[in-house]
Amino acid sequence: MSDDASPANLHQIGTVEDRVGLSQRTIRHYDEIGLVTPSGRSRGGFRLYTDDDIARLIHIKAMKPLGFSLEEHGELLEIRDRLEAGGALSPATLATLRESAERASQRCVKLERQLNEARALTKVMWDQVVLGESRLKPAADAS
Repeated sequence: MSDDASPANLHQIGTVEDRVGLSQRTIRHYDEIGLVTPSGRSRGGFRLYTDDDIARLIHIKAMKPLGFSLEEHGELLEIRDRLEAGGALSPATLATLRESAERASQRCVKLERQLNEARALTKVMWDQVVLGESRLKPAADAS
């Protein structure tokens, strides 16, 4: 447990679930595969998470739509951790990071296109609601 992990800033998995929007099962799975490790345990053995642990889970969740595998998530998190700790990257690791950033950019373009299509369809649906309301038959005649 880190020095700043006093009981006041440790959170049980249910609280983390609510804050992050991931199920407890998913959070436990991420622990089991080493993506995020709780910073402590309660006397009863329950996982306890710091705000930094929660930030890591939020980061993992944000990466999900970018299409990376869990293994790739782990590799990218290791790179992030190394950089945040002031470490240097090998040329091969930098190439991996660059390739991942390019893939993420391409995925963002695709997601933006899908979002624009969804917005257009939603607008059509609302236009149809307005049209339908203007042509609403009295309840007895409705069909």
